[in-house]
Amino acid sequence: MYTRFARPFAAFVCFAVISAGGSAAAQTADGPPHPDEAAQHDMSQMQHMSHDEGSMPAPREGSGTSWLPDETPMYAVHARAGDWMLMTHGSAFLQYLYESGDRGSDQVGSVNWVMLMATRSAGSGRLALRGMISLEPWTIGGCGYPDLLASGEVCNGAAIHDRQHPHDLFMELSAMYDRPIGDKVRLQLYGGPAGEPALGPVAFPHRISAMPSPLAPITHHWFDATHITYGVVTGGVYGRRWKAEASVFNGREPDDDRTNIDFAPLDSWSGRVWFLPSRRWAVQASAGRLTEAEAGRDGGPRIDVDRITASATYHRMFAPGGIWASTFGWGRNRERGGDATNALLAESNVTLNERHTFFGRFELSQKDGHDLGVNAGEAQDIFTVVKLQAGYTRYFAPRYSLAPGIGAGVSAGIVPESLKSTYGGRITLGLGVFLTVRPGT
Repeated sequence: MYTRFARPFAAFVCFAVISAGGSAAAQTADGPPHPDEAAQHDMSQMQHMSHDEGSMPAPREGSGTSWLPDETPMYAVHARAGDWMLMTHGSAFLQYLYESGDRGSDQVGSVNWVMLMATRSAGSGRLALRGMISLEPWTIGGCGYPDLLASGEVCNGAAIHDRQHPHDLFMELSAMYDRPIGDKVRLQLYGGPAGEPALGPVAFPHRISAMPSPLAPITHHWFDATHITYGVVTGGVYGRRWKAEASVFNGREPDDDRTNIDFAPLDSWSGRVWFLPSRRWAVQASAGRLTEAEAGRDGGPRIDVDRITASATYHRMFAPGGIWASTFGWGRNRERGGDATNALLAESNVTLNERHTFFGRFELSQKDGHDLGVNAGEAQDIFTVVKLQAGYTRYFAPRYSLAPGIGAGVSAGIVPESLKSTYGGRITLGLGVFLTVRPGT
């Protein structure tokens, strides 16, 4: 029992130490400034250094090259090193999860990630270097944490179902450069050995609407499963309210060795367009061909996947320290030789006074028998499943630029009558309690 708890706890503490170190570095030059003055100084320096007239506002940057609404709080720790602006961003949970029913289980673990970014001016443009890691290969036991109706990737040679796989150690190792190519248009180039192609909405670990919960969406593999891709190159052009971009990348899902980098040919492609009609909205549509994305079934060849997504994210900030953040999305996968499956997502949270966060999520997904691990006779059938989640997180006053919190959530998985005997009922309930820490705003 001690070992079961100690590793997740160590990862939780590790994130706090790394981020607190960035906070301390930010204060060494002139001593600890007043919190309000420090925040204003960091923001003004960041915007002055990295964004000239007509360029992208800093809060808009999501995962990879994706966009959030301009009205977005920045949960990060900033520091300067010469001409470089440094930023630490991340999130860590120490959670206990329980899922009921015949396929239920429980686990103590830690969901976590931390990103370091260094940005500076480079000629007439801006250069950004990113590194992002997770300790989940050691803090999430077995093939993943309990999450009934989740599916995707493999573990020990079999498809993972009813669990969310741990993230890989190396989540991002990338560089991005953008520069003006006209009065109102800029060029953006992005790539690296680990990164995210132009496909889908902002990945769920980076979405403000998903931030308070440790659970990944069960529709993750219809929207943003490519947020960890080992080999990607993206080019795009953008203006004040729009962007058009395209990627070539390695579309294969990572294997179950979570500590290596799974290089393969850049033989997949995607394209995405963004439109921000106002400061509070970010809308995207994207499509891609993922070559050999999924592991073959019964020893067969790997499977190509055609993916289409559309999503809209809405943020509304209100004083003091409040935000309403929501994301709505539709995703469609068509596997080679198989039927198309669709997924719907709606998630939202409201934070009051930077302290009280109420969150919820609704998902509807079509999954085949292979995804859900049912017997071979049903493997080609398509089942429509639903998952509901709701919860509350209480954040406390930041210390060393980190905001700790404590929270709990409940969930309900709903399956069709044909899967009632598999799951022990049409409705299965889940419970989670957790400690969390993230940078303050």
